[in-house]
Amino acid sequence: MQQNADIQVLGKDLILRMLPKRIENSHKGTYGHVLNIAGSCQYMGAAYLSSISSLRVGAGHCALASCSDVINCVSAKSPDITYFDLGQSQYGTIPKDAIKHISAIANYDVVSIGCGLNLVGGVEEFIVNFLKKNKNSYTPIIIDADAINALSMSKFMSFPMNSIITPHPMELSRLMGVPVQEIQQNRAKWAWEASREFDCVVLLKGSESIIAIPSGKIFINHTGNSALAKAGSGDVLTGMIAGFCAQGATIESAACIAAFLHGLTGEIASRSMSEYCVLASDLIKYIPYAMKLILN
Repeated sequence: MQQNADIQVLGKDLILRMLPKRIENSHKGTYGHVLNIAGSCQYMGAAYLSSISSLRVGAGHCALASCSDVINCVSAKSPDITYFDLGQSQYGTIPKDAIKHISAIANYDVVSIGCGLNLVGGVEEFIVNFLKKNKNSYTPIIIDADAINALSMSKFMSFPMNSIITPHPMELSRLMGVPVQEIQQNRAKWAWEASREFDCVVLLKGSESIIAIPSGKIFINHTGNSALAKAGSGDVLTGMIAGFCAQGATIESAACIAAFLHGLTGEIASRSMSEYCVLASDLIKYIPYAMKLILN
């Protein structure tokens, strides 16, 4: 890694400076609209977790765009999310031509794509076409999970101009063509290499997550524990990033705030439940306690 990298460790004071402020005279539009493209019949939980967590951290509104069965399931669980039915393929996924139904992302303050989409039935084609279509959009786009995998499988490796990718080490390995072991030996280096190669913010997940910015800023997060090593934890993180972006945080700041609070949520949940027992859905319940710890 180059010597001129600006490396900072995330802490409460820095997070407070980045955190979007709440104002008395406000309404749901003040705190932003999230479009979350997520879910499939195999991964319905991912759609719920990534949507509800954006609201839990303060976004004014979240619309879940998904296939019909996912919407039927998630809407029965949550009255807080709104829904955008994209139809359904025979594989229980978003159909590959669903892009015709998503034409105006400018109506949203942030878009997240990838949680639980499942790359069958033309979903890879849908993801790549969506990102191509919005390559020059100013709307922040959070690219996670199957959206990252779709890009690594395709020849299209050009990311929207205001985007963040949130890979775990294996996903970054596929994108960069570098062995996982090598990435893990120097996480900050490879996160920064990826941010410069793809010209986007990179949040490399794992123990001590790394947020890397193409300009050379690198943020290291020390919060979190093994309680976060559960299916769905990354979906909660994606929703949290989207929620802070919707409220006006830059994509860089949103990634830092979300990573810090996500880890802190796992720590707080573990105090009453142990690191063994925390579920991804439990993290959402403990977000308010993490927020209050920061604010107080």
